[in-house]
Amino acid sequence: MSQAAMGISPAGAADLDAATRRRAIISSAVGNFVELYDFLIYGLFAAQIAANFFPKGNETVALLQAFAIYGVGFFMRPVGAIVIGAYGDRHGRKNALVVTVGLMAAATALTGLIPSYTSIGLAAPLLLLLCRLVQGFSTGGEWGGSATFLVEFAPPGKRGIIGSVQQFSVGLALIAGTLTAAVLNGWLSKEAMIEWGWRIPFLIGFVLAPVGLYLRARVAESPAFSRVAAKKEVAHSPVLESLSTHRLPVLAAFGLSAIGTVANYTYNIYLPTMATQKLGIAAGTAYTSATMAAVVLTVLTPVMGWLSDKTGRKSILLVAAVAYGLLSYPAFSFLTSQPDGTKLMIVQGISAALLAMYAGPLCAILAELFPTKVRFTALSIGYGMSVTLFGGCAPFIAAYLIAETGNPVSPAFFLIFAAIVSTITLALMKDRTNEPLD
Repeated sequence: MSQAAMGISPAGAADLDAATRRRAIISSAVGNFVELYDFLIYGLFAAQIAANFFPKGNETVALLQAFAIYGVGFFMRPVGAIVIGAYGDRHGRKNALVVTVGLMAAATALTGLIPSYTSIGLAAPLLLLLCRLVQGFSTGGEWGGSATFLVEFAPPGKRGIIGSVQQFSVGLALIAGTLTAAVLNGWLSKEAMIEWGWRIPFLIGFVLAPVGLYLRARVAESPAFSRVAAKKEVAHSPVLESLSTHRLPVLAAFGLSAIGTVANYTYNIYLPTMATQKLGIAAGTAYTSATMAAVVLTVLTPVMGWLSDKTGRKSILLVAAVAYGLLSYPAFSFLTSQPDGTKLMIVQGISAALLAMYAGPLCAILAELFPTKVRFTALSIGYGMSVTLFGGCAPFIAAYLIAETGNPVSPAFFLIFAAIVSTITLALMKDRTNEPLD
């Protein structure tokens, strides 16, 4: 395939005109917003999904089953990282990112249309599982692809702020998801939410998908990949090369991503469900708190990305990782002793500020670990494996720990473990802020 057909131009990031760069950033952000909104809403509506897709009886067991399927979807992320990542490293970032949005749209629409367990029996949770697997496969390629695409479009000295747009769009997706949950839980009765209200956000996600597809189909290829393609240096086996030549950076990406993923899926996804199911906080209050925390995260993320361009990425990430390790147990103890909406907002707000410190520099520091010819694949594998083992399992592990120990503070132990993993990884890493990508 010719470079022209792939949308490739040999220009470097510093030579791009402002309009081309702006289109690339907007297309990546909008597509990533649609993708992550579709992926996150499952966790936010887990209680209603549990009531629809599993036999009546023990509410805790049904919720664990719902979170188990939520977690299983994450096990497809490394598969998506390998397949879509390799495709993106061989045929271009743009083409791969169009595929991810299309897959996510189809799986999300079907999720919102599946009949309940009482209607079709065992087929209901099986179809739910299938949809979640497709969502996981799609997101496995999306996260690393959009991070790679943005950083490769960044001009010198601005990889942190441009890369943070990816996490900024994740924050917007979280705001949209939690706000949708807050509005629906505030307007509809518990019975209506279980019967049909939970389906609305999935259908909204499907309606938004064509916007992301349209924008991504019209954008230019990244300048870094264009240079590699022009020189005929595209990797023939990016997966093999990532796991052999670049295995240590892949392990570094895995380790440094741990606390960010656990914190996100514990504080932002699981905690609203825990607040309503275990702590007696009204659903509307819990999701309003989550929305406010998402706003804090979204506003601060580009600030931290910009700051990392000025001061270096490693120090900012280290402060956040250590703070999570030190504060998670006191935070859960504070919340669960005489819980109320105000305490929930304080805990989620503090976590959001720390998570912004992590999210802002994250895309840039991950992209800087790898050369262009394997960046999409290697970054996706390292981050995807971390999200699978740490983030995807976080809601299930939190619910399981509480069920087994009877201690509502117990989810903090998993957060502390993840913080230790990331702190050690960061301490051993070299900071490559603003060094050449290749």
